[in-house]
Amino acid sequence: MIEICALASGSNGNCYYIGNDSEAILVDAGISRRQVLERMNEKGLDASKIKGIFISHEHADHFRGVRVLSKQLEVPVYITAKALAKSWGPNRPAMIKHFFPGDSIEIGGFSIHTFLKQHDAAEPCSFRIEHDGMSIGVMTDIGSPCENVIQHFSACQAIFLESNYDEDMLWNGPYPVHLKNRVASDVGHLSNSQAVELLKSSGGENLEVVFLSHLSAENNTPQMALAAFQALADRFDVRLTNRYAAAEVFRLEKKIVVV
Repeated sequence: MIEICALASGSNGNCYYIGNDSEAILVDAGISRRQVLERMNEKGLDASKIKGIFISHEHADHFRGVRVLSKQLEVPVYITAKALAKSWGPNRPAMIKHFFPGDSIEIGGFSIHTFLKQHDAAEPCSFRIEHDGMSIGVMTDIGSPCENVIQHFSACQAIFLESNYDEDMLWNGPYPVHLKNRVASDVGHLSNSQAVELLKSSGGENLEVVFLSHLSAENNTPQMALAAFQALADRFDVRLTNRYAAAEVFRLEKKIVVV
């Protein structure tokens, strides 16, 4: 059994928990140590099980809390050398383990598969976390789905999938033009419609649940994001994450195949 939970998901901070009975990892730490631990406690998740923190890229909403959190938990931070070099110095943790995009890292019963994606960061990566024949994808901050994303997406039973913006809200909203262009570019973020197309084309037959993640506060609403996926409701269980609190804890069970 695997438990997964978005402890925070949005441009104000991102942190995703994946754990089994005895060990767990975090992907990103863009909220404070206090918020991470309080939200885990609220959801009945044991922080002592955490064995490592994986950082997708150096932007503050994925990185700002990692130094203090890593120090208190006494766990290493996994990050590429290029991402660390571009990160804000005072936030850099003491316990670092570098990986190269494409590496697979073993932590207890977990295999964490790392892969490059398209985003405007030094060396942005996403992750597919595999355990006991099940896979969970953490796929946010994706300007356009590349072959790496598509390949790993199709192997997942659960996915945290970016659904950042509604196109009409973005182009008619308050952002300056340069920021609108950045968000909508191939190294920006996935729109609701892009996320729908990715799920429609690449969601595997074993995909159980999709958590819509990294929703913009200015250019999207939870209701609009969910509505965009309504046409796929008969194929996939689509749920929401939260910018300001931990989402539900979802338990993924290994399916027993009877021959």
